[in-house]
Amino acid sequence: MSATTRSRLVVNGEAQIFSGDPRRTLLDFLRLDLRLPGTKKGCDHGQCGACTVIVNGRRINSCLSLAAMHDGDEITTIEGLGTPDALSPLQRAFIGHDGFQCGYCTPGQICSATAMLEEVKAGWPSVVADISGDNPDITDEDLSERMSGNLCRCGAYSNIIAAIREAMGAKGAAE
Repeated sequence: MSATTRSRLVVNGEAQIFSGDPRRTLLDFLRLDLRLPGTKKGCDHGQCGACTVIVNGRRINSCLSLAAMHDGDEITTIEGLGTPDALSPLQRAFIGHDGFQCGYCTPGQICSATAMLEEVKAGWPSVVADISGDNPDITDEDLSERMSGNLCRCGAYSNIIAAIREAMGAKGAAE
């Protein structure tokens, strides 16, 4: 006899029901049950950030979170940020600056950067800088620190920072 649980989640604006093994990760629920392949399984230990999604406006590693824990939560994956015909400002900037290299970590990078830009707008300090105030000066070092939970094996960090900087200046960057 196996235990099951049931939760209602909103994924990319659509209501979804999770019903199954309470040990199923959010990552596996998104990829295997909902067939949203954009969120990647990387290290499976929360160290690489390839599985980053946005839950209620905050970025999390979906490999470390159980689907059953998200009853009532709003989850945004890379598929929910834009479409091929209507890319988000960050998606356009990543293409423009060749910030995706092999592309494996890109969905997690873009989800993380999307939520990070909202953190910056809200004046959240980082380990590197306190950006409170009307005109915060975000340095590349601060952006790197804020994105440090997302690893790129290709070494495209300078391109990723350039893409984030461009998106910061774009209207609706974190939309």
